[in-house]
Amino acid sequence: MKILLYFEGQNVIGKSGIGRALSHQKRALSSMGIDYTHDPRDTDYDILHINTYGPKSLSLVRKAKRLGKKVIFHAHSTEEDFRNSFVGSNQLAPLFKKWLVALYQQADHLITPTPYSKKLLRGYGLKQPIAAISNGIDLRKYYPDEKKEAAFRKHFNLTETQKVVICVGLFFERKGILDFVKIAEGMPEYTFIWFGDVPMLSIPANIRRVVKKDHPENVIFPGYINGDLIEGAYSGADLFFFPSYEETEGIVVLEALASQQQVLLRNIPVYEGWLKDRENCYMGNDNQEFKELIHQLVNHRLPNLSMAGFKTAQEKSITQVGAELKSVYQAVLELPYDHQVYTKVTK
Repeated sequence: MKILLYFEGQNVIGKSGIGRALSHQKRALSSMGIDYTHDPRDTDYDILHINTYGPKSLSLVRKAKRLGKKVIFHAHSTEEDFRNSFVGSNQLAPLFKKWLVALYQQADHLITPTPYSKKLLRGYGLKQPIAAISNGIDLRKYYPDEKKEAAFRKHFNLTETQKVVICVGLFFERKGILDFVKIAEGMPEYTFIWFGDVPMLSIPANIRRVVKKDHPENVIFPGYINGDLIEGAYSGADLFFFPSYEETEGIVVLEALASQQQVLLRNIPVYEGWLKDRENCYMGNDNQEFKELIHQLVNHRLPNLSMAGFKTAQEKSITQVGAELKSVYQAVLELPYDHQVYTKVTK
């Protein structure tokens, strides 16, 4: 079989979790010996596996249908995780949901990262098969490395004893960025670093102000950083704190778990079934609880759950994802071809 992996809007969302998910898909398919292309001009493929939702994505789906190809939509996004993100996202969210449903209805099969996001999609009235497959994690890439950790601390001029709390994510309110900064304000003895970036004009003015100037001195926004430095940060910090309110999975959580780092999360439904408070991570519900947990965790006053978290990451390795994707591809190829014209996308 041959798969066309498609990703629209690389310049806008390529640095997001969806962008890393595509990279993981390529690695996963290679691990299974599955041939793939990412050239939309290529017509020599069996299945279109599409990751994005713009007009070019729709055009490619229509072309695939005309050619008699099978279509898989990777449902990374939902109305719920679109809210509290870009400028105007809350006002546009109902229309975005209608657009997503119209696109997802084109697919022969859907893939989504977690049982939670699968449940949301079923709630949208989508009837076709849906597989919950993790976006996966490259375990080798995030294994703790003393040289990477030393480079991280040197880059930020951190002393050996300086306590450091990190987060990785886009500058979205739903990611909990305002809570992150507010908590840091009340804990000046610790350094808080938020890695990530997004076009500044695309986010609300209050978030822009916080990132640019309205944050305490112990908060650092270094922008988007990849490679050894971010990998050293994951394992070399004292805590990964991710206060997001809504996710379809959270690749950065997998990266932190793979780094054998202590992880503190908001207690939200997406983690049900694979993360459990005080077993393989810690969870909180509000800023006061987060502050208490941060203080206890960075000072080693609670059990270290990093190895339990690492075992969870191992269950979502690239090769495991590859095997699950291959199973879905084979099932889709066995589906009878529907000669009906694709569902018309409503305006």
